[in-house]
Amino acid sequence: MRTSSTRRTREGRRRTTMAAVAGLTACAALITGCGDGGSDEAGGDGKITLRIGTFGSFGYDDKTGAKLYAEYEKAHPNIKIVESNVADGQKYWDTLKLRLSRNSGLADIQALEVGYIAEATGPAMAGKWVDLSKSGGADLDAFLDWKVNQATTSDGKVIGLGTDIGPMAICYNKDLFAKAKLPTDRAAVGALWQGDWAKFLETGKNYQKNAPAGTSFHDSASGLFNAVISSEPVQYANTKGELDYENSPGVKKAWQTAVAAAQSGITAKLRQFDEKGTWNAAFKNSKFATVACPSWMTGIIKDQAGAANQGKWDIAAPPVAGNWGGAFLGVPKSGKHAKEAAELAAWLTAPAQHAKVFGVNGNIPSTKHTLTSAVVQDAKLPYFGEAPVGKIYSEAAAGITPAPISRWDGQVKTFVTDNGILDIEQRGTDPAKAWDNVKKLIEDKIEQ
Repeated sequence: MRTSSTRRTREGRRRTTMAAVAGLTACAALITGCGDGGSDEAGGDGKITLRIGTFGSFGYDDKTGAKLYAEYEKAHPNIKIVESNVADGQKYWDTLKLRLSRNSGLADIQALEVGYIAEATGPAMAGKWVDLSKSGGADLDAFLDWKVNQATTSDGKVIGLGTDIGPMAICYNKDLFAKAKLPTDRAAVGALWQGDWAKFLETGKNYQKNAPAGTSFHDSASGLFNAVISSEPVQYANTKGELDYENSPGVKKAWQTAVAAAQSGITAKLRQFDEKGTWNAAFKNSKFATVACPSWMTGIIKDQAGAANQGKWDIAAPPVAGNWGGAFLGVPKSGKHAKEAAELAAWLTAPAQHAKVFGVNGNIPSTKHTLTSAVVQDAKLPYFGEAPVGKIYSEAAAGITPAPISRWDGQVKTFVTDNGILDIEQRGTDPAKAWDNVKKLIEDKIEQ
């Protein structure tokens, strides 16, 4: 999942607020499709329909995922599962918040991105969710401790079960690297920028010297911002979990790195997960050579670059290890079949299903045993030239120490990337002015 966007970069708030509101009014298919409340009652065939709202690539579906829905339906003949998936995680979250406030139109299971989990567990929303420590039968001890803690309210309720985490690497196009006279072996590629994001920028400049016509080194300066800050121990919040982005060394470093990338001409100036599909098409057409690659990104690359590009992409170690994204499954209390939904959420996030999703989509599990299992440790991804994806990402995962999260992290990230860095990258806005615009948006939109 990521991320999500999703975990992930989003459309600028000032450009989309009215459009988002209009979309919400028009039945908001972003989450559940049209309808008044969560799931359908049992139909004439006696089946209960459970609806799942997701964003990005969770890897559960029967078309390109691990076919978990079909497996569950076979074992539970009375259940029918319908997933509604949205590319843009920010729009997904905005819609979900509105529906939670109305207790209407919610799916039976709603995915939650880690950037918003502190808000979801906060006082305004904590009471909207089923306590999954008491319903559904999930084994909480199976999860990484910090993953459970992130989804736990102040009074001890667990509102979300961990899906994936987002240990980071760099995915690169070997064909483009070869044409730009750069090494293609993954160890040699990782050595180009080992230990320093500044070296990553220098590699980008070297790439551009011999770049194939119409290509860029990196996809997006805003994506690079997210990668850099994900490798920092201090991000948007201080140690008390309070928003403190202006004094954050992590934000400062990520901003400076992303601005340098934008101004040096090494990016394709794309917005990740854009609604027009321009970013997706750039994978298929090999328009950029690298993308910051948390584990959930591998599934997106495979889906968007397509069969014609199999074997052209590979995975190298990042300049600095980090965790970008990860998600949870939560069950709104207002659902008509909360018991069945909690049971399905527990099954989808159990170690056995984590392993199946990883085998197909590359999403790194948030369960302890699965991370250390042979299924993960020995795994390779054929699409990425048999890259030892299990070792690459599990080693990165072992070093994860999650940064403190405030309830506003997700929204601040959106303002910084889409109303700050994207304006610098696509419109040539002066960085100082872009930063002032970001601060004004945060002051205007966020109650601190």
